[in-house]
Amino acid sequence: MNIHHIGAQNSILKHFIAESRDRNTQADRMRFRKNMERIGEILGYELSKNLSYRDKTVVTPLGEKHIPLITNEIIICSILRAGLPFHNGLLNYFDHAENAFISAYRHHTGNGDDFEIVVEYLSSPSLEGKTLLLADPMLATGQSFISVYESLKKLGTPAEIHLLAVIGAQPGIAQAEQHFPSEAHLWIAAIDDELNEKGYIVPGLGDAGDLAYGTKLQH
Repeated sequence: MNIHHIGAQNSILKHFIAESRDRNTQADRMRFRKNMERIGEILGYELSKNLSYRDKTVVTPLGEKHIPLITNEIIICSILRAGLPFHNGLLNYFDHAENAFISAYRHHTGNGDDFEIVVEYLSSPSLEGKTLLLADPMLATGQSFISVYESLKKLGTPAEIHLLAVIGAQPGIAQAEQHFPSEAHLWIAAIDDELNEKGYIVPGLGDAGDLAYGTKLQH
C-alpha cells in the first residue's frame, strides 16, 4: 500500500488536527464537524494530484482554453456515522462523484475488550472500474476498513482504491497493508504510535462519531 502522510509536513492542516484533538475545542460539535470536513477537503486535494487527467476545451467569452480535467469515475464511500462530515469535505471537491454509504460498528463479544466489526447497512452503485474513495476518520485496528472492503467486493472491482483517514495508529495501518492490494493508497492527516487495550488510538482524539453527533447507546 502507498501511504501518503499529509500531516508530516507543516501546513494549515495541523491547525485543524490540533483543534480536533483538543478536548476543550472539540466540545463544540459544530466546530468538530467543520474540522473533519476541512481535513477531508485537504486530503481530497492532495489525492487529486494522483488521478488521471485529459485535456478538455473550455469555451470562454473571449476564446478557448485547453485545460486538463479529471477523467476518473469517482465513488466516495464513507463509513457511518463518523464518516459523514469527512464525506462532505471530499464531496465539496469531487462534486460530480457518485456516493456510497455503509455502516460498521464494534460489537463486543463478551465482558472483556474483544470485539468484532458488524456491517449492516450498505447503499452503493456498482464499483466496477471506478475509483473508490473509502473514508473513515479513525483508522485504529484497521478492522472497520477491512470488513467494509470485504462487504464491498460483491459490488465489483474498482480500478483504484484510496483509503482516507484523519488519524491512524501504526498497528492498524500495518493491518490494513496486509489486506488491501499493494497498489492501493492511504491518504492520512496524522499517525499515532499506539492503541490502548480497548483498541482506541492513543493519544487520538476520542470517538469521532460521538464528538460529531452526540453519545449513543452501546450495542
